[in-house]
Amino acid sequence: MNHGRILRTVLGVTAGYLTLLALWLGWVAPHTPPDTVPYQIMAMVGLFGSCVGIGMMWAARPSKADRRLWRDGLEGWATVEGVHPLEPTDHHTELTELDLELTVPGSESYRGTVVFDVAPADRSRLAVGEILSIRVDPTDRDRIILVL
Repeated sequence: MNHGRILRTVLGVTAGYLTLLALWLGWVAPHTPPDTVPYQIMAMVGLFGSCVGIGMMWAARPSKADRRLWRDGLEGWATVEGVHPLEPTDHHTELTELDLELTVPGSESYRGTVVFDVAPADRSRLAVGEILSIRVDPTDRDRIILVL
């Protein structure tokens, strides 16, 4: 999860909402019947919550480069040769360095290292000797995505 991207999205939505709130307080609210103000407040709060939720969903999407790699990357496989836990994260996973032997059909095998956020459910699939599916960027063989 890209926390910086989500933070920028929430800050942008909040800034836009505060601008809209100032416009509503200064121009719309004084010109509407007083009985409708509670409904307008509910609509404004609902609008803010909806915009933050949609913005966070949009910000959590993979980057354009990652989506392109998923779509256009060369399929291959990787054999796990080493697993080195680095540190636990704040969301019950563990950053782990994986030593891999990468194989892409039509080229020589090569070695690489990936730092991966391993969930407890995926720990058995990332053991030494396991074979993983990967996608490799055809223009940069150092850029890979593990397909779990």
